[in-house]
Amino acid sequence: MTNIGYTLMTEQRGPRELVDDAVRAEAAGFDFAVCSDHYYPWLDEQGHAPFAWSVLGAAAHATQRLPLVSFVTCPTMRYHPTVVAQMAATIGVMSQGRFTLGLGAGENLNEHVVGAYPHATQRHAMLSEALEIIRPLLAGEVVHHLGEYFEVPEARLWDLPDSPVPIGVAVSGPSSIRLATRHDAALIATEPKPELIRQYADAGGTGPRYGQVAICWGPDADACARIAHDQFRWFDLGWAVNAELPHPRSFAAATAVMTPAMVAEKISCGPDVDRHVAAVREFVDAGFTDVALVQIGGDSQPDFLDFAEKQLLPALAGV
Repeated sequence: MTNIGYTLMTEQRGPRELVDDAVRAEAAGFDFAVCSDHYYPWLDEQGHAPFAWSVLGAAAHATQRLPLVSFVTCPTMRYHPTVVAQMAATIGVMSQGRFTLGLGAGENLNEHVVGAYPHATQRHAMLSEALEIIRPLLAGEVVHHLGEYFEVPEARLWDLPDSPVPIGVAVSGPSSIRLATRHDAALIATEPKPELIRQYADAGGTGPRYGQVAICWGPDADACARIAHDQFRWFDLGWAVNAELPHPRSFAAATAVMTPAMVAEKISCGPDVDRHVAAVREFVDAGFTDVALVQIGGDSQPDFLDFAEKQLLPALAGV
């Protein structure tokens, strides 16, 4: 059976509201929650970008059973790998073992705030080296590291959960999949591509396979299409573009030709439960074990969570 998660979308919601949403998602019956980690929203219209790790800490304290996942954190520029390990261990302790550290190579949108954004080849090399630091720290080891990108004269974590924090890695193709399996990490992806799951298994991957699907539920399909266009029209640019654009105004310019109808062709919009279930089923059929839902529109979260509890999650129970 597939685990159905809820996305704490920091780009469209303030920090206090996000924690409230986590509590409500737990009560509604979601199996887990993921939290995005951005410095900027994708578009100005989304309007938020609080510090994800403060949100995760508060959510860990405010919930009782809900597993939490960073989705995803880049451990190479805004944060040094030793600091990422410390943050993850602390959330692991606060959540009593309910936290998974999701990692990725980053996006220009968020990482350029601390310096020039490197080429994709270098970003993957940096992520691999970061994992060589993070994993032993989370295992309680003392780390001494002098590498191509990072220096760690000596580091040790003093507060650790009972079991090491699991790690997931965002993947888009063979190179990142090999990186994930080399470090015994779960798979994280945002497109329902069966080939990613096959390549992960062929490379020896045995962990969870996390996916994420955006929907826009509401009583009026046309209104939902307008909301999705207003806040999520960037989604179809693809990661080769999304990883490189440096500012919300860049995403606005790149999506200037998009219309609400075009967005609604790709994103499930409106009150139709079956359509939302079909959007999730694409990931299930592709082989994902865990699928996190994004409800587009910050103000709609309380009503969406009520809808999810009463209609959507029961409909997804057999998927």
